[in-house]
Amino acid sequence: MNFSSVPNALSILRIILTVPIVMTLLNQQYFLALILFFVAGITDGLDGWIAKRYSFQSRLGSMLDPAADKLLLVSSFITLYIIGLLPIWLLLLVFLRDLMIVSGTVGCFIGTGTSNDELLHPSKLSKINTGLQISLVLFLVAIQLYPIQAQWATVFFVIVATSTVLSGADYIWIWMEKVISQEKKQQ
Repeated sequence: MNFSSVPNALSILRIILTVPIVMTLLNQQYFLALILFFVAGITDGLDGWIAKRYSFQSRLGSMLDPAADKLLLVSSFITLYIIGLLPIWLLLLVFLRDLMIVSGTVGCFIGTGTSNDELLHPSKLSKINTGLQISLVLFLVAIQLYPIQAQWATVFFVIVATSTVLSGADYIWIWMEKVISQEKKQQ
């Protein structure tokens, strides 16, 4: 493996870590889940940083990274709901936003005739939202080891819900601008 493959290898590692993270959460092995999820969270930042720093961006990487994020986070959120640590409304909000993003991205590529060589770029709000979602999972697992007052979890739920809605709205805005721009080019 050459160094240019490292970002994609980190995304694949994040995908692989999803199974043991879910299993450790289901088995209430919170310390191990915390460590595994922390490593997965680090790979999320590290893969993008390496790709940009050393100009290793690729079409595969631009699809693999968000797919790994969505798999890790949605699986973790579903598991956290199952074990009673995440409210259903937040799980549904995150799931619906991710479904909208996947559908919208596919629709935008098909509808605007975007080149297959074009890289997919997450919005800045999406990056912030992913960071907050990763932080929420770490927080929920950590408070199983070191309990705190329950209102802090509620505050974190509201923050993540807000960032999720804003990020979803940001993508809608980006897609609308892209479609309008494409329409203007055709006139």
